[in-house]
Amino acid sequence: MKKILLFSFFLMLGLVVSQFLPAMVGEGYSSVKTISNTLLYVCLAFIMINVGREFEMDKSRWRSYTEDYFIAMATAAFPWIFVALYYMFVLLPDIYWNSGEAWKENLLLSRFAAPTSAGILFTMLAAAGLKSSWVYKKVQVLAIFDDLDTILLMIPLQIMMVGLRWQLGVIILIVMALLIIGWRKMGSYDMRQDWKAILFYAVLTCGITQAVYLVSKYFYGEDASIHIEVLLPAFVLGMVMRHKHIDSKVEHNVATAVSFLFMFLVGVSMPVFFGVDFAAQSAEATTITGAQPMMSWPVIILHVVIVSFLSNIGKLFPLFFYRERRKRERLALSIGMFTRGEVGAGIIFIALGYNLGGPALMISVLTIVFNLILTGIFVVWVEKLTRSAYELEQAGK
Repeated sequence: MKKILLFSFFLMLGLVVSQFLPAMVGEGYSSVKTISNTLLYVCLAFIMINVGREFEMDKSRWRSYTEDYFIAMATAAFPWIFVALYYMFVLLPDIYWNSGEAWKENLLLSRFAAPTSAGILFTMLAAAGLKSSWVYKKVQVLAIFDDLDTILLMIPLQIMMVGLRWQLGVIILIVMALLIIGWRKMGSYDMRQDWKAILFYAVLTCGITQAVYLVSKYFYGEDASIHIEVLLPAFVLGMVMRHKHIDSKVEHNVATAVSFLFMFLVGVSMPVFFGVDFAAQSAEATTITGAQPMMSWPVIILHVVIVSFLSNIGKLFPLFFYRERRKRERLALSIGMFTRGEVGAGIIFIALGYNLGGPALMISVLTIVFNLILTGIFVVWVEKLTRSAYELEQAGK
């Protein structure tokens, strides 16, 4: 519970710093912002490499994973769709309901609600003594799959944002090549996997993706550049490693510190909300979401509660499957998928790159904070349901 509260604390601390940073650094703000964003991408790559390392499948039983993948895909899709519809029909005036631009922006921004925080979830369930339970084993598969689905769907969403260009064909080819390599070479390479090596791989991954972007920008300009997000390359790199369990205090502490830094930097990357002339900012905004007038804090908090409810209702999809298991176990599995964290925050950061903003952005950030605070309660709930189902099973025997 302490770790989850610290996640929320660092995200909120970053949000506070982001409001005063421009005034504190003055003319050096652009340089500070560049350094902050670079560090953020390195942290995100570090996290996604570790998520990829946890992705283990028996290829000979690939058909048995088909149902799991589609359940995970739906478990990621329903929260996303619910939140996107809410953003469209509640937060936006009706004049935008038929706007393709408004739909594109909200579909991208609301995607933060889709992924489950696999790292947080696995750590807390293991600490609760559930590592040998069916719920833990099944949630491990579903959480990884819905993170993977989130990463893959970001590709067409980004294509929607920038339009069809030949450079996007290059991006699609790279994505397909990465997926093929990840599947064929899964767990094939015996690589160093201590925190220093993972950090080096993260820096290298970010360096390669940034080099591709800068070279293409030099030759074709900003609008025609090839920008590959680090999410998928880092995930695939983790997949191809022959997984080694390095269970030491130093490894745990470094991984936790990187996650804390990542959440802080996500907060720092947020636009300034306090002391801003929102009327003037809305008039200058280049996106529909960014042009919306800011709401009062009580109204924003109300929206945060509703969006949190909608996103978690969507995560109940697994409850209707795995009928051979008790309803308590299926409910525990679904509640376990409520946890949000680094991947969702990473999507918000990507959305910022397209100048999305306004009240929807603030609601999205605060929804992640709210769900992080509730994560301890979710895990306790999962533990009680799982142990109750186990006791019923033993009584039946």
